[in-house]
Amino acid sequence: MTNKTEFLTYTGPIPPQLRWLAEKFCRQQVTQEKREQVRRNTLSVSFVNSYLQYMGFETDLEASDSWNPMQQILFDVADLELKNLGKLECRSVLEGEEFVNIPIEVLSNRIGYVVVQISKSFREAKLLGFVREVSSDLLLISELQSLEKLLDYLDCQTQDSVVKLNYSTLASSKNFINVVQWFENIFDTGWQEVEALLGTQPVYAISSLRSIKEDFVSRSKLINLGGNQTTEQAVVLVVILSPNNESELDIIVEVHPTSGKNYLPQNLQLMVLDFEGISVMEAQTRSTNKNIQLQFSAEVGERFSTKLVLGNISATENFVI
Repeated sequence: MTNKTEFLTYTGPIPPQLRWLAEKFCRQQVTQEKREQVRRNTLSVSFVNSYLQYMGFETDLEASDSWNPMQQILFDVADLELKNLGKLECRSVLEGEEFVNIPIEVLSNRIGYVVVQISKSFREAKLLGFVREVSSDLLLISELQSLEKLLDYLDCQTQDSVVKLNYSTLASSKNFINVVQWFENIFDTGWQEVEALLGTQPVYAISSLRSIKEDFVSRSKLINLGGNQTTEQAVVLVVILSPNNESELDIIVEVHPTSGKNYLPQNLQLMVLDFEGISVMEAQTRSTNKNIQLQFSAEVGERFSTKLVLGNISATENFVI
């Protein structure tokens, strides 16, 4: 059987400082067998760490069990912590070996397994390839996937991690309004019937929808954008939801002056932000705008925000479908 990893491997020297570090860890071990185990583990992790950093991946050696003196003594670990991804196990083989032993303590809780061939002089190493998971304590070198597959895999994992991190950050730092609950007559504090804030002031989007649809819902909220006792700058934010299909809503966001006022403040900006906080739609008042409006669609599970900006004052509302 031909080893496919021959098509893309990486060979390089092991720098003296890494060999010195491995020797330092070795001296902390009691038996010769344990010293050699820690030496190989340290060299393989160091080599993979240098390579992945060169390829643009963020690693954290200090958070790796293989860098913990107590873990080195108790277990056979050669893990490399990749930031926001998890532990990548870096197992070593010597020249001529056809399989690598996978200790029972590292058969799980790993995002993948990389095999590093170390020269007998401990001065050179070669990345042979990787697998995403193992099912036994023996891994044949011939079963490895190419190094290119490893980089593609880590790229995908990084992109997924960024998305998850963005969602997690948003969820932990902002209160999201679940607008789907509006169809069940469940409303968050501050969101009122449109007439309660606008009185008889016309909302043309609602009037148009009433003539063609029955299943829509609308709510409004008073937004204070600063001012003083004589010049209060408050506006009314109106959100109108209408089902497009089973998984998508049509959304209209409008801003109106408060009841009794004819026009919105000049240079008032209305923005719709995506889940990363990036503006994807904008509208701005001139001197005599009675309202401004933005329309878009969003699928179930999507998150978006509305942002009102007037001078150096802003107000943001966060929504989830």
